[in-house]
Amino acid sequence: MMKTIITFLFVFSAIVVFHEFGHYYFARKAGILVREFSLGMGPKLFGHQGKDGTTYTVRMLPLGGYVRLAGLNEEDELEPGMEVTLFIDENDQVYLIDLTEDGDYEALPVRVDYADLAEEMIIEGFPMGSDTLTRYSVSKTAQIKEQDGTLVPVAPIESRYESASVSRKMMTNFAGPMNNFILSVLVFMLVGFLLPGIPTNENVVGELIEDMPAIEAGLQTGDRILAVDGVEVSNWQELSTEIARHPGEAVNFQVERDGQAFDQSVQVDSVSHEQTGEVSGAIGIVRPQRTGFFDRVKYGFTETWAIMTGVVSALYHLIFRDFNLNMLGGPVAMAQMTGEVVDYGFIAILQLMAYLSANLGIVNLFPLPALDGGKLVSNVIEGIRGKPVSQEVEGIITIVGVAILVLLMLAVTWNDITRLF
Repeated sequence: MMKTIITFLFVFSAIVVFHEFGHYYFARKAGILVREFSLGMGPKLFGHQGKDGTTYTVRMLPLGGYVRLAGLNEEDELEPGMEVTLFIDENDQVYLIDLTEDGDYEALPVRVDYADLAEEMIIEGFPMGSDTLTRYSVSKTAQIKEQDGTLVPVAPIESRYESASVSRKMMTNFAGPMNNFILSVLVFMLVGFLLPGIPTNENVVGELIEDMPAIEAGLQTGDRILAVDGVEVSNWQELSTEIARHPGEAVNFQVERDGQAFDQSVQVDSVSHEQTGEVSGAIGIVRPQRTGFFDRVKYGFTETWAIMTGVVSALYHLIFRDFNLNMLGGPVAMAQMTGEVVDYGFIAILQLMAYLSANLGIVNLFPLPALDGGKLVSNVIEGIRGKPVSQEVEGIITIVGVAILVLLMLAVTWNDITRLF
């Protein structure tokens, strides 16, 4: 159990952090201030502000991570009525806004009446013990000490998400899923070099298993099977499906060897599957494999593409044909999958990571508010209109999207739990 938990946390966190790094990197390239890059969720354990202004934090719950982009789905730091502590330099500019309750005798406690930390860079408020409304100028390099002690920079308008061009916003939003696809390709490529050979989908005989019908019938490695019981087959999937349909039967195979086609009768064995009890046919041939350098490199791309197209197809059937929660899986299902593969070794864990990464990339591109796909739709609308959707409207849409996602996640998680029992 502990091995499964550790593996699950490692796999899930690696996928999410790689996703968030995509947003981080391209936001920086777009001139958008990244206020925080967090490993984990929940209460902060550790924080360090880099020279780039980004605060890097480690949080208590080791479940992925996130990046905070200045101006993107952020609430105002200061609201009327808030009690804050201001640190003012020799030029009468605020260089630190302390939102904690620690207090400092060298600082100035102020009750905020109005604040603009994007364009005007001012705070208006009442100093402690005074009824006089006072305006304070805020430096563009000022810092905000949040209630949990995290130090983040203020975000002047030129460094905020809303000031970036539409194309740079789109690249920033697309970069997360893109990184998931890159991770999937790289990990599957690594798997390709770790495997003894790369399985192909050709309708060709690979290795032959001793004392099984194929070798007894005289089939050889490299034979191409053209048809099974009169049904033409063009790939391994079709071949294995047709063989499975004839347990215990003598079946005619059309075979091609050295450019010559001939018929060969094969007595198909009956195999009973332990878990399901279903009986299917088998003749003792192994899927063909390739061992070339470029075959192993190509494996990273072909496997990732197969997963991406498979997820799109599944989502299409889920939405437009037959909605079934059993087609979806949440953290519980991911943990269960991890438990099933962890005993198979390092390669199986890598394959799971690549599979989940490609899944996360596609799902995040779904055009639903609060997902990267929803943000991309908003960017397209902004490009067409020539101006962004108002923050109020976008905030409402995001809240609705988050509510839908939370409800769906609760339903999926509950369904995953009930399926376990």
